[in-house]
Amino acid sequence: MIELIGIVLVVQGVGGFINRVGESKSYSWFVQLHVLPPSFHIAASIAMAVLGAALVLTDMARKRKNKA
Repeated sequence: MIELIGIVLVVQGVGGFINRVGESKSYSWFVQLHVLPPSFHIAASIAMAVLGAALVLTDMARKRKNKA
């Protein structure tokens, strides 16, 4: 379950970042673009992507450790 949340955060973060860097006028389906003021969009997108990647990698490492 944690891995799934991590993947969702990565997708939301990277997609929102690309949306802002590409100067799109549409907020599309990226949560942070709808709930935060524009000045926080890029920072929130980066934070979401990093947090998501950390969750996925931590979960993968835990699973490998339990197998050994």
